[in-house]
This record gives sequence, structure tokens and C-alpha cells, in this order.
Amino acid sequence: MYDILKGLRVVEGAAFIAGPSCGLHLAQMGAEVIRFDAIGGGPDYRRWPIAPSGASLYWEGLNKGKKSIAIDLGRPEGRELAVAIATAPGDNAGLFLTNYPVKGFLSHDALAARRADIISVRVMGWADGSPAVDYTINAAAGVPMMTGPADDDRPVNHVLPAWDLLGGAYAAFAMTSALLRRRATGQGAEIRVPLSDLAASTLSHLGSVAEVLSAGDRPRMGNDLFGAFGRDFLTADGKRLIVVAITPRQWTGLLKTLDLGEAIAALESETGANFARDEGARFTHRARLFPLFEAAFSARSSDALKPAFDAGGVTWGEYQSLHQAVTQDERLFTANPLFETIAHPSGLTYPTSGPAGTLAGEARGGVGTAPRLGEHSDQILSELLGLDSGAIGRLHDEGLVA
Repeated sequence: MYDILKGLRVVEGAAFIAGPSCGLHLAQMGAEVIRFDAIGGGPDYRRWPIAPSGASLYWEGLNKGKKSIAIDLGRPEGRELAVAIATAPGDNAGLFLTNYPVKGFLSHDALAARRADIISVRVMGWADGSPAVDYTINAAAGVPMMTGPADDDRPVNHVLPAWDLLGGAYAAFAMTSALLRRRATGQGAEIRVPLSDLAASTLSHLGSVAEVLSAGDRPRMGNDLFGAFGRDFLTADGKRLIVVAITPRQWTGLLKTLDLGEAIAALESETGANFARDEGARFTHRARLFPLFEAAFSARSSDALKPAFDAGGVTWGEYQSLHQAVTQDERLFTANPLFETIAHPSGLTYPTSGPAGTLAGEARGGVGTAPRLGEHSDQILSELLGLDSGAIGRLHDEGLVA
């Protein structure tokens, strides 16, 4: 963890991925992130994957470094506590992160009535308030129809919740942007981050909206890289490697390493294409190019190709399982300074990541663990709301906090 956001206090009332990942990013950069949950845990508290103890590794991973208070949110008195925590005073406070509905006790208007300069960031499904998750938004945006084998028209759901993850990062960016403005003007903000708008805007940014309007839906093409040269190939020893050649240097290095210069020159002469200069031509003529590369790969072992690719500046990768990566890959996991092996509340000890970004020249702090549910209830009630031990004891006795 770093302390670049030290002194900042963010209150999080959120579940699943987008909201909690936003809080995680902020916490790992040094912000104090206080998470409130229902007593017994929210809807994501036991979500898979789970440890042998039954604890959610998902919840444990997304809530590292945060503080936790457990509140009976089903009662008016409990909801009042949540609002009081979200709107507690402080120049570097009044930052609220949620995926609760737009209307209700945690609406921006309700919070602003208590603290006029509140900054609320609300992750949503659809922009109109309709419920949705990453996977349903992805289906509506057409991405599963572009994914999968070329000879199969069934949709293929993506295992990576991209819109959720993008939503968490975008929410963190939006919150800190609004904070900079508030420091200059004193103005609060209500920021809504719908997954539907993240999907639509991203597809627009990538040119996909213009593409589909001018050329129709993109056909499926299996593992072929759209618009350039890239695909998986099988080596002589049965390993699958992916190579990607987008730039002229990547392309020429690949040809030199595989000794395909003459064969490609002959194909260029026949087709009139210039593959080194035009990455689109490599895609257009991939049906002619791929057999040449398949033969070259099948004649060489992966052990011979890997160092040759590195020496030739080829952009390549080897397919491996996540278990192989976690236990064997030095660059990703086993020797990556992002990771620290620590014990967690689930009872498991495993390599755990700090922030993905690195502040060059600055030491990384230790990686924090997720809190136990309600671990900081008394501390938060005392420090934020100024309650004495008697008042806190009464809240426990009444079952409002745990």
C-alpha cells in the first residue's frame, strides 16, 4: 500500500465488484475506507470462490485494507447511523461510494441535506435505474455475439467482468476528480456510473459503434486478432503459443525468427499486399498467411521458439492455466513485488496483491487484509460520531450494531 491518499476518508456502502473495487483502489493508495454492511453480511458476503472454512475469498479480496462496521440497516435507527457515518464532518471526508438505488435513505439528496458538499459516487446497472450486472450488460452490448468459434452462432459469455472492473476504476477517478473541484470551489457532486453507459461509451471510444453502422456486425473469428496479425499456434512439442504482430517491427522480427521471409515475399508479389507496412493486409489475407505459420510452428519446439522470439523482439505468450501462472510465473506472481504472502481472516495464507500501480522510487507499504465483519464498529462509532462507551453499549444491546 501507499500513503498518497493518506487523510482521505471514504465511506462505502456497496456490494459485488464495481463499488468495492473502487474502494479497494482508494484504500491501497492510502485512503481510510469505511465499509458498512448489514449485520450478518450483505449479498456478496458469502459469494464464491470460498475457502474451506466457508469464508468468501471474493469478499476477502475486494475489501482488503478497509474498516468494517455492521449495522441493522432494516431499522430506521440503523439507517440513521449509516447516513451519519457517510456525512460525518471533515475536510477530507464527505466522500460516499455506493451501489444502493438512486432513491431511498442513501440518495444523494438525503445525504446532501445533512452535508451540502457531499460527493456521492453511485455505481448502477442501467442508467435509468433498472437492475443489471456486468454479464447482462455485456449481453445487451453484443460482445458475446462477437466472441467464440467462427462456426458456432451461440453467444459466449466472458469470464472476466470487464464493465464491473472498469466501473470501479472509473468511479475512483471520478471521485478524486470531484474532490479536486470541491477543494477549489466547495461544491459537492452526485456522480452516477452506470455499467450500461460504461459499455456504450467504451464501444464508442474503440470505434465499434462507427464500425457496426458502416459495415454491420463483426463476424466471429475464433482466436484471430481483429484487424492485424495474431493467433495461437501449435508447436512441435504440443504447446500453444500466441504471437501478435501489430507494428512493422513485430512483423519483421516474427518473419526472421521463423525464416518465413521468402514465402511471405512470394505471397506479397502474388497479392500486391505489403504486409510489413499494412497491418490490415495481414488480417485480410490471414487465410493465406496462417498455413505458412502453422507449418513453421509445427516444425519447432516451444523450447527453441521462446528464446528465439525474445532475441528477435517478437511479441508472444504461452497459454497456461491460472494455477500454473500462480505457482510458476515469476513475472506475474512468484517474484512480482506487488505480492506479499499474508494470513487472512478466512484462515488461508496466500500471496496477496497490493496496488497495481507503482510509485517509482517510493517504498511499498504492507498489504492489508480484509476486516472481519464489524471489526471496527466501536472505533467508528466513537471516532466519527463521538459516541461514548455507554451509548455504544446501548446500540449493541438493541441489536443495531454488531
